[in-house]
Amino acid sequence: MAAKFSVKRRNPQLITPSKQTPREIKQLSDVDDQNSLRCYYPIIMFYPNNPFCMKGKDQDPVRLIREAIAQALVYYYPLAGRLIEGQNGKLMVDCTAEGVVFVEADAEVSLEQIRNFMQPPCPEELLIDVPAAASGILGCPLMLIQVSRLICGGFVFAIRTNHVITDGGGLVQFLNAISQLIKGASYPSPLPLWRRDILRARNPPHVSYKHNEYEVVTKGTIISSSLDDLAHDHLVHETFFFGPKEIKSIKNHLSPQIIHSSIATFDLITACLWRSRVIALEFEPDELVSVTIMSTVRRKNGIKLPQGYYGNTVVSSSNESKAKMLINNSIDYSIELVKKARIQVDEDYARSVIDYMVLNGKPGFYSRNNLAVSDVSKIGIQQVDFGFGKPVYGGIMDGGTFYQCIYSNYRSKEGEEGLVVPICLPFQAMERFREQVTKLTHNITSSL
Repeated sequence: MAAKFSVKRRNPQLITPSKQTPREIKQLSDVDDQNSLRCYYPIIMFYPNNPFCMKGKDQDPVRLIREAIAQALVYYYPLAGRLIEGQNGKLMVDCTAEGVVFVEADAEVSLEQIRNFMQPPCPEELLIDVPAAASGILGCPLMLIQVSRLICGGFVFAIRTNHVITDGGGLVQFLNAISQLIKGASYPSPLPLWRRDILRARNPPHVSYKHNEYEVVTKGTIISSSLDDLAHDHLVHETFFFGPKEIKSIKNHLSPQIIHSSIATFDLITACLWRSRVIALEFEPDELVSVTIMSTVRRKNGIKLPQGYYGNTVVSSSNESKAKMLINNSIDYSIELVKKARIQVDEDYARSVIDYMVLNGKPGFYSRNNLAVSDVSKIGIQQVDFGFGKPVYGGIMDGGTFYQCIYSNYRSKEGEEGLVVPICLPFQAMERFREQVTKLTHNITSSL
């Protein structure tokens, strides 16, 4: 999104740990070392002016955050390192203490004026990008942070993180450590724990489930050429809000049997998006399509992740269908498939995913026929308080991709709490997608 305000950036600097840290090579888990995670993901938080929170202390968020990052990196020192490639292309972290990139900025705008930008995609000016000269992800900083002061006294904190090193939950743990140190803590709690060996493939590996998200990429006749075709399409971004009214409307389309069962809000929204996307992209009736849910094993029974673990904990679970079944059946059908995919994730399933990836060369699952869904609304981004109160918006920054959408918490202009979801589709498909979502979220019953 092009900003309608100017942002003056200072020259980027490297923040290194404030004390000497171990020089060593850290092994990554097999969940970390996925091809699909070899990228940077951006998170952003908008903070209002709140001078009473830091009364009697330094009111400059830039200086406070910069100093606390240096302190936090003493404990999270692998984040100040660089990725290297080992045997068979496996990534590792060289703990060089070279530091993370930090940019100080001033935005000529108030929080009230920027309110319309507080949803994905957010203005690119609020976060420095990975240098164009960087070759891949090897040898590059693992985090790029920008703190932008606003003329009203508020500020914007934005961070771009290499996904190989941590997921959203691990990132929030690091951000909370910064917050604790700003507020005077002697050390962060919980203390960070590496232990990436916990989420490695078994020996020998054993795949005990069907993993449709990987296998659907190899099926059908259209899938193989669809990725190249996308390069010639004009992709557009649009953001959709799902609040209480929208959820209630979707429920009005359900059968009594489904309504009386235990249906999560996540299932309703995901089914709505998946079905609408399949209709919008006009798949052939017998084409296989799938929905993939990215589920954290951090809270699952039987996964013994110790407190302080900040590696990637997300595994994929999916379900598939012929396109005509999604289109010709009511949304009940889509909801049941989404729910089955979501609830099957336990320790045995997670181990099966890890083993499958290792046995099959860490395959990706991004294809035209598969929609990958992530939900960061419950990982605590909106609770991160650097001493100035909680953010007005805390969540994903960009507009998603053609293959993936990410849910974030959002408060509408009317004050309604809900989820905001960025969608990316070709222009004409987006019009069809919008029509389908509108029918489901506004009690329009025709063609459903």
